[in-house]
Amino acid sequence: MTSEFLADTDQGSLKRALGLPSLVLFGLVYMVPLTVFTTYGIVTETSGGRLPLAYIVTLIAMVFTALSYARMAAAIPVAGSAYTYTQRTFGAPVGFLAGWSLMLDYLFLPVLNYLVIGLYLNAAVPALPEWVIVIATIAIVTVLNIVGIVSVARANFLIIAIQAVFIVVFIVLSIGKIAGYGSVDFLAPFAGDGSAAGMSPVLAGAAILCLSFLGFDAVSTLSEEAKDARRTVPQAILIATIVSGFIFIVLSYVSQLVFPSNEFADVDSGSLDVMVAAGGTFLNALFTAAYVAGATGSALTSQASVARILFAMGRDGILPRKIFGHVSSKYRTPVYAIVFVSVISLLAIVIDLAILASVVSFGALVAFSVVNLSVIKHYFIDLKDRSNIVLNLIAPAIGFLLMVWLWTSLSGTALTIGLIWLAIGFVWLVVVTRGFRRPTPVLDLEEVA
Repeated sequence: MTSEFLADTDQGSLKRALGLPSLVLFGLVYMVPLTVFTTYGIVTETSGGRLPLAYIVTLIAMVFTALSYARMAAAIPVAGSAYTYTQRTFGAPVGFLAGWSLMLDYLFLPVLNYLVIGLYLNAAVPALPEWVIVIATIAIVTVLNIVGIVSVARANFLIIAIQAVFIVVFIVLSIGKIAGYGSVDFLAPFAGDGSAAGMSPVLAGAAILCLSFLGFDAVSTLSEEAKDARRTVPQAILIATIVSGFIFIVLSYVSQLVFPSNEFADVDSGSLDVMVAAGGTFLNALFTAAYVAGATGSALTSQASVARILFAMGRDGILPRKIFGHVSSKYRTPVYAIVFVSVISLLAIVIDLAILASVVSFGALVAFSVVNLSVIKHYFIDLKDRSNIVLNLIAPAIGFLLMVWLWTSLSGTALTIGLIWLAIGFVWLVVVTRGFRRPTPVLDLEEVA
């Protein structure tokens, strides 16, 4: 984590050197391509063997939402994403609750990474218990984040390169395997296997798959380093969303052709059955290596990111300053915030993957919903811009309705946990504002971006 938490007024401005290709690549790096296999078994089983169809539904919803993010990135080209957009359009209290819902993603994304690392390494080396793997990985990542990392960018690009190589090998081996099957139903991944009829199971799966698109808005954090940010950043957000969605659909389609079943040895690591079917032990080992590398990199960066956000909340008085606003004089990193995230991450030992994925998606769907509404409020209501009703009203309204549709398709458990989380956020807002008698603290993410 490149962290200098004390402002330096002599640093000057950032160099605007990033063009559209660089911004798109950054977005694709952030959305790990192999994330399609994180919930592969769960959503395949939930949707009745229609994972590609579920991804298509999710992508359609995400395109409308990405368009809204692009519109807001053009209007407010600063860091902060959904929190900043909502805070500036609907006011600080609503912005606070939008940011609070996003914390569900930020806090539990490292948990998700540690959980899948434990699952897949345990499958590769059964002698190593999952809990041992999880604790060891948390310890390593925590130490790295506390000591401070000069740069993880090169490591991230290496991880993406490894995954790209794997994807090519996987598709080539899968095509060869499918060709040997003789009779293949190429529409089966869209028609399903009959185990779950109707569109409701597909929507339930699509709701979970929203977590696959987490990070498409991360491109907006580079607004101050992009050439012609008001034009290129919105374009990059849309392109990265569509390209990643296409990759997810292709990988899930090929996977269900090579392994046309939802009967897995272990539904949480169901993609391993696909790998064995496509390329045997070799591909299974290659996949495990590429996937664990990607999950570890994601754990490293996601834990670093949420620790910085918790630090900012502590510094600005939203959370207890003595704990979360503390910076180590030796390492210049927010040690207490990092350790707090590590403690939360221990949930990976006991939590269920399906529930965890749904909870992360809940936070994302709430944030996506308010960004769609922010476009309507900012352009159509505040600016009274009627020159383009499609972009300023109709498209974000469709995006909002699609998000609500997916939101209500989540499991009852995920909805309950998410609503409890929002309730806690509201109570905390009442506490820090002394019953709204004080102004709502505004989180300044730009100082730590």
